[in-house]
Amino acid sequence: MNKEPILEIRNISKTYSGVRVLNAVDFDLLPGEVHAVVGENGAGKSTMIKIIAGVETPDAGGQIFFDGQLIPNMSAHRSLSLGITVIYQDVSLFDNLSVAENICKGVFNDRLYSRRKVEQKAKEALDEMQVSLDLSQKLESLSVGKKQLVAIARAVTFQAKVIVMDEPTAALSKSEVEMLYKIIRGLKDKGVSIIYISHKLEEVFQLADRITVLRDGNRVVTGDAGGFTQDTLISQMVGRELRFIPMRNESGKCDETLFEVKGYTREPYFRNVSLSVCKHEILGLTGLVGAGRSEWAQTVFGLMKPQGGELFLSGKKVCVSGTNDAIRKGICYLPEDKRTQGLFQGKPLTQNITSAMLRNAVQGGLVRRKREIGIAQKYIDKVGIRPNQPEINVESLSGGNQQKVLFSRWLEANPKVLIVDEPTSGVDVGAKLEIHRLLRGLAADGICVILISSDLSEVLAISDRILVMRRGELVDEVQAGQATQEGILQKGLLG
Repeated sequence: MNKEPILEIRNISKTYSGVRVLNAVDFDLLPGEVHAVVGENGAGKSTMIKIIAGVETPDAGGQIFFDGQLIPNMSAHRSLSLGITVIYQDVSLFDNLSVAENICKGVFNDRLYSRRKVEQKAKEALDEMQVSLDLSQKLESLSVGKKQLVAIARAVTFQAKVIVMDEPTAALSKSEVEMLYKIIRGLKDKGVSIIYISHKLEEVFQLADRITVLRDGNRVVTGDAGGFTQDTLISQMVGRELRFIPMRNESGKCDETLFEVKGYTREPYFRNVSLSVCKHEILGLTGLVGAGRSEWAQTVFGLMKPQGGELFLSGKKVCVSGTNDAIRKGICYLPEDKRTQGLFQGKPLTQNITSAMLRNAVQGGLVRRKREIGIAQKYIDKVGIRPNQPEINVESLSGGNQQKVLFSRWLEANPKVLIVDEPTSGVDVGAKLEIHRLLRGLAADGICVILISSDLSEVLAISDRILVMRRGELVDEVQAGQATQEGILQKGLLG
């Protein structure tokens, strides 16, 4: 392997509003290498990538080199022209265009070009990746996993020399993940260099040649992937040793049924779902993606109407007419897709926290900023949102801190039942442990928690009971202490 870097950054810093988020970071990428960048949310990974992509400008004194040449004033256009392509976690493509048009968007300089020419170019890229897609299909009809493949194919048509992949498997099925691995190895064999960002450490060890750890805006270490173990890597990421230990209800307080559904049905998503949850209990609900778990939760929360079944709170039958009614009755739902279904993008942390219970910040018919900030500050301190800036735009927060904002919103609503859907998806190991402790604390305070998660280690760690859903039906129930990942997965796959 050529030891001269294709990409190198030296002494890169970045400061926002007086807060330094990158501090004199050095990083290099070799030809044909997969170089993983890991770190907790807020460590500086995204900022570093935006600087490489020319989206953000570094502070004075930093330098970017590409193929041995100093690149002053890196811009998004210059970055693309050099052969640097970034595939973000939220894939930036055009839903109203076809697969072929998305792959070739911006490739042809002439204004007039034939559909046949576009489809031929797109087919060449997909063939190189050994992937088959309907070139005429509109992108909006594709799964997230297939959209990722289209984004990679687009990078191939641009003949990218460097591809940055930001959490590429966050929403992929197991088969799609395996396909992505194969594509990455094929690109690497052709000399393409890849910067791979992921919170899933098993992926990092499968793919990476080298690993760089960022912590609090500083580069902590860079080394060969084989020189790390999972424990040492986590320790470098968080600056301390983390141990995931079971956090279940050992108090015996689990004798009062607080929430119950009988025969809940909403075709084609789920049918005849009956379950109950006790005060102080965390009920884990797992199964394959598409099993109907999220749709069941959304129906309980009033986003969809059930076609049949009954719902009980503290033994009394209730009807939920909509989301506002659910909140009034004490049922709250933290959605899987926090960016589009949970957060109010472009709004400050204060408004995101108080939105569900705005009346708590109202006096004399008007929202009082002092009250709103006071409410936000209470939860900033309680759940540890960072940075401690109530007026900060919620989009500026890391994934883990955005999740804490959503928790804060529902804590202000004083819930009896809290349904959390994939609460640690896309967050780092440190934030994951904090969220586990938060959920366990809420259960100890008397809230019944329903945890929907595809992460079996998470379900086993903090659930008291586990239900398995398959194709819209509950197929198994087991006490957490008696469950295994293999047994749960078998039930989820085979019923």
